[in-house]
Amino acid sequence: MSMKYFFNDQQAFSGLHPLSGYLDLYALHLYQQGYCRNTGRRKIRMIIRFSLWLDRYGLAVCHLTYEEIEKYLNMTAKKEGHQAEAKTIALSQFMKFLQANGSIAEQEIRRIAKSETEQIVNDFAVYLKNERGLTLGTVRQYTRHVYRFVDSIFGAGKVDLSTLNAKGITGYVQIAATLRSLTDAKLMTAALRSFLRYAQFQAFSDANLADSVLPVANWARTIPKTLALDSVEKVLACCNRETTTGLRDYTILLLLARLGLRAGEIVSLRLEDIDWRAGCILVHGKGSNLMQMPIPPDVGEAIAAYLLRGRPQCRSRAVFVRASAPIKSLAGPSAVSLIVRKALERASIHTARKGAHQFRHTLASELLRKGASLQEIAELLRHQTIQSTTIYAKVDLSSLQSLGLRWPGGDQ
Repeated sequence: MSMKYFFNDQQAFSGLHPLSGYLDLYALHLYQQGYCRNTGRRKIRMIIRFSLWLDRYGLAVCHLTYEEIEKYLNMTAKKEGHQAEAKTIALSQFMKFLQANGSIAEQEIRRIAKSETEQIVNDFAVYLKNERGLTLGTVRQYTRHVYRFVDSIFGAGKVDLSTLNAKGITGYVQIAATLRSLTDAKLMTAALRSFLRYAQFQAFSDANLADSVLPVANWARTIPKTLALDSVEKVLACCNRETTTGLRDYTILLLLARLGLRAGEIVSLRLEDIDWRAGCILVHGKGSNLMQMPIPPDVGEAIAAYLLRGRPQCRSRAVFVRASAPIKSLAGPSAVSLIVRKALERASIHTARKGAHQFRHTLASELLRKGASLQEIAELLRHQTIQSTTIYAKVDLSSLQSLGLRWPGGDQ
């Protein structure tokens, strides 16, 4: 399947230009990604117009960079302003396609910058990847927080990092930390410290402002947020398994509820991680740790049903993929959290937390109530230290009652 799927008359696109030799293969790629004819046509036409622009300025494929795309978008913004967003998306996707095929050098961190804030965050992302050697997942988490910070401070105005001061940074952290979970708030402060050190290193700021990012308090008395068992079953029952999306969401929720997987571990699951003969699944945990876990019968049946009837055909080796084009792996842990939030809404269950981790907390707390030891729970949840597991002792109220001292005069 190639250009014939999207265009009946291909003679109009038969001219020679820098990207003409890639169009047929790209059309096949769009088809495999599940794009409909109309969307595919629009994307291919945008690529052709860009290719003709390259030809006009004497640029070949080997010269293609994100900077050249930005020049093209800026030069054509007035002429085709209403298509600016669509062109940005189409050209970004085409760049990734060329990179995957080895036609141009890898530029995985950079995105097409639409503003000065995005340009600064892009440069910071390249620094994290190339100079500090952080994983792509960590880079994305750091840049997410840094973008919010820079955008909050400077908005649509000129970004001048030399004007940052300790008072403004402290005020931002104090407000932003209250709007996030403890884990995300701690990640935010780590990202901001890294960014402020980078700003000083690049001479964007003369002051050492990293120390002005206050640490987030991590109270030992924090109690894990859990769901009632009947609420968990209600959430599972509200998934419409007659649809492909419902099959996928049900399977993801079941993995969260039965095995206590993290959202990131769900996204990282690959088809080759499932050993059907042994009845095990390989989980990619934190810090590149790998662990084999047994697959409960209901979980195995759900995975099989999704793979046979719900998962679209695609090149991705990820177990769970998007339900609409482009058909590829889920964007990240936030995609799993969104699935959880929508499932809770369908089941009319109102909780303080809407993320995926509460299923993990619920599983651990229930096992503890049934008599499992903290060491057994630590092994199931793949905790690297037993200290991470001890928080669940706080929800075992029946056991804690036996440790309480009698109140003086309580018998009177």
